[in-house]
Amino acid sequence: MTTKTKNTKVSKKRLASLDALRGMDMLWILGGEKIFTALFVLTGWAGWQVAHNQTLHSQWHGFTFYDLIFPLFIFLSGVVMGLSPKRIDHLTLSERLPMYKKALKRLVLLCVLGIFYNHGWGTGIPASLDEIRYASVLGRIAVAWFFAVMLIWHTSLRFQIITAISILVGYWIWLVFIPVPGGSAGVLTMQGSWNAWIDQHLLPGITYQNRATDPEGLLSNLPAIVNAILGIFAGRFIAKAPDLGEWKTVGILFTSGIICLALGWSWNLVFPVNKDLWTSSFVLVTSGWSAILLAIFYAFVDVLNFRKAVYPFIIIGANSIMIYLASSLLNWEYTAKSVFGGLVVAGSESWQPLLSVCALLSVQLLFLHWMYKRNILVSV
Repeated sequence: MTTKTKNTKVSKKRLASLDALRGMDMLWILGGEKIFTALFVLTGWAGWQVAHNQTLHSQWHGFTFYDLIFPLFIFLSGVVMGLSPKRIDHLTLSERLPMYKKALKRLVLLCVLGIFYNHGWGTGIPASLDEIRYASVLGRIAVAWFFAVMLIWHTSLRFQIITAISILVGYWIWLVFIPVPGGSAGVLTMQGSWNAWIDQHLLPGITYQNRATDPEGLLSNLPAIVNAILGIFAGRFIAKAPDLGEWKTVGILFTSGIICLALGWSWNLVFPVNKDLWTSSFVLVTSGWSAILLAIFYAFVDVLNFRKAVYPFIIIGANSIMIYLASSLLNWEYTAKSVFGGLVVAGSESWQPLLSVCALLSVQLLFLHWMYKRNILVSV
């Protein structure tokens, strides 16, 4: 893990829309998902209840806004790679070796931090290795990033496109047409899928809530790589914006997102959109929304230069991994109550839920603002 301070020169300018979109994504994990419930308590308007339902994960098949948070983060990690893609396979092994070591170090560190995040509260890391949950959000981000960067370093754009298509189609064939040992083909249930069989037989430790299928299980890492690859393609378009034209780039990203959505929901008819299984249709739907949101944020933040309007998002996105870990390891609610508890209690009963959410987000944003103003950017 490295920290850039104001005494360190940053080699390239950060794309503000990436930080802003990443920050918007993270906001819902930090406590933003509680806003709609608080507004419903305050106003009683049923529309807030509908909005709240979008901040809950789908029970199995289906899609909600909250299902987008994780794949959007993976997509954006691909965008960063696509902004400056480079082949290194022409270099000698001695020249490539430091890059391989750095990539492997990042892979391992994110996986370890993911395990730490899973057990950073409650009973803590148990003495028995069999009681640890090894699968994690950060682990999946690490795996998707690692394989995507290896593709960038060693293959052509054409090969990357073929790889993405092959993974999506191959994953569909695997889950739908190949029988599970001792079971049947095409069983896409929590207990009967290939994902469940592999997690029960090959995944060490425990699964999330002891489910048969872990939402970050082994097999579903494979299609998640495509979210990163599609992000790479989006990053390539943004990198060419000076030649293509910024508004044309926005149009290409937005149109590509619509096409991905159409393909994903069409595929849903035979291969349901499912986050836990991370189905191929889910990859296309989430990548479609990711491209659309990227187009909107790129236009608003970098083209129209409305950065001040999204400053809270930017400071979250600039330290996204750090604040994500802190959301598990630190008791922000206790801090918020210590700082703003008196103001919250002073409000009427209907206002207190909303004031509590604002207090929770405020203490985190104040901390991130302090870091951002000192150019303290923690990265892995």
